[in-house]
Amino acid sequence: MFLTGLAALAVVPTLPTAARDLDGVALFPLVAGCFVAASLLGGVLGGHWADRSGAHRPLAAGMVLAVATLLVSAASTSIWQLAAGRFLDGLAGGMVAVSINAAIGQAYPDRLRARALALMSACWIVPSLVGPPLAGLVAGWWSWRAVFFGLAVLTLVPALAVVALLRGRSWPPASAPASAPSADRSRSPALMVATAVSAGAALGQYGVSGWDMRHLLFVAGGLVLLVVFAPRLLPPGTWRAGRGLPATVLLRGLGSGVFFTLEAFVPLLLVTDRGAPPVLIGLAFTGAAVAWAAASWAQSRLLEDRPRHHLVVAGALVLAAAVAIAAAGTLPAMPAFVAASAMVVAAIGMGMLAPSLTVLSLSHSPADRQGYASGAMQTAQNLGQITVLGLSSALLNACLGAGSTDSTGYAAAFGLLLAPCLLATLLAARTRIT
Repeated sequence: MFLTGLAALAVVPTLPTAARDLDGVALFPLVAGCFVAASLLGGVLGGHWADRSGAHRPLAAGMVLAVATLLVSAASTSIWQLAAGRFLDGLAGGMVAVSINAAIGQAYPDRLRARALALMSACWIVPSLVGPPLAGLVAGWWSWRAVFFGLAVLTLVPALAVVALLRGRSWPPASAPASAPSADRSRSPALMVATAVSAGAALGQYGVSGWDMRHLLFVAGGLVLLVVFAPRLLPPGTWRAGRGLPATVLLRGLGSGVFFTLEAFVPLLLVTDRGAPPVLIGLAFTGAAVAWAAASWAQSRLLEDRPRHHLVVAGALVLAAAVAIAAAGTLPAMPAFVAASAMVVAAIGMGMLAPSLTVLSLSHSPADRQGYASGAMQTAQNLGQITVLGLSSALLNACLGAGSTDSTGYAAAFGLLLAPCLLATLLAARTRIT
């Protein structure tokens, strides 16, 4: 899990540089978004596989795939190969994360599961602090390819160890009750729905990179798949912000969409328009990780007596301030660190908003439906990231296609993010516990 987190966080600051070198800046939204789309599919696939055959098989397959996809990305000769590598990386990451959680449930007694899960969460702390700036230094001093190759080498040994240790093992133990066939059949529709949603997201991300008839057809096809299948993964009433869990799930998607789009476009702005060094981008990611953790601690300790929906409003307003800072950072007179600071401010907003929404989602769900609520929140997060990034990408490419300057296009894309921030502020009251 430590190396999975390191790989997931370290490569992100290098992607804008890689897109520029591969002459594929227009397709950068596809590269950034396909990881999220694939992780949704990987999570469903890994969970289905773990329930059917034990967690050891998808865990081993995910680790091997993680090494292979890093090599695919490192050897990219085109933006399409890099996008394929990122898609496979998302698939592997989703399988590994779900398989590890399933393995803890299958192999550890009740008294040790909480400790094991806490250890898995702690494995992301150091990667969030050292991964992005270290990757930025390597990319600046050597090459972005060296980051991918280095991570592949680091991941190879534990991947081989997982395969060797789990080879031929019966898991869960023979004494554990086997999954009922009906349960296996009930998961097949979820797998097909997740596949359709992932495909729709990928088609949409490619379609917004241009405005000719072919791209519009891809957008239309992606929208059809998302409109038909995405609601099946969410609680009824999500799109109309029904009170309680539906509104909570919707706001998780809106907030995540704003944050992820800033996280994708601010580094791209810094590389392509401001010529900022990769190490600055890495430091921005590290600062965002620290800010998110600090804000999350503050809302759980210092603000625990405040109504949770009030903290959601505060988080949405901080996100709006981050959007304004990012838009101001597009001005030529502004130094590069102004735009970079938008990521840190946005992380403060998400550190307040995301945990508050999670608490609200659990409060709105009975004990036997909290797993469903957690899954719906994760799905909404992925869908929100894909949707908001796609809309902002379409606006950016439309401005550039109309002859606008890069800074004008980025300012317009950032300005669009104010809409979901405002919507989250207005709808926060519908998440309150009555």
